[in-house]
Amino acid sequence: METKPALDLKLVEEFVGVAHGNFARVKEMLEAEPALVNATWDWGGGDFETALGAAAHMGNKQIAHYLLDHGARLDIFAAAMLGNLAVVKAALEAYPESVNTPGAHGIPLITHAEAGGADAKAVLDYINSLED
Repeated sequence: METKPALDLKLVEEFVGVAHGNFARVKEMLEAEPALVNATWDWGGGDFETALGAAAHMGNKQIAHYLLDHGARLDIFAAAMLGNLAVVKAALEAYPESVNTPGAHGIPLITHAEAGGADAKAVLDYINSLED
């Protein structure tokens, strides 16, 4: 398998940063460097974040869908924000303690579901039912 050079760290940091809310810049950067789609930034202390993770905790569905359409790896946090109950339920049935696993910046799964608004209400209700 051919080894490709590592992505420029400043590029990765910028991409993850703009994925919190700058859709135009996300599109521009991803068109210029498609490998950014799954790049991960290390904020320090074990706080790793992808562009999809950034969009997920911000409730930015437009950016999240764009990234997923371009090959981002779906995770439980993005699934929760996007209201994908089937994915969240399957993951938590297989690994129940994942409900307590924090996402980027230590943000809980339930907060991602809350960020999804009305589209994620079923996910939020499901997560809340696990606490009962």
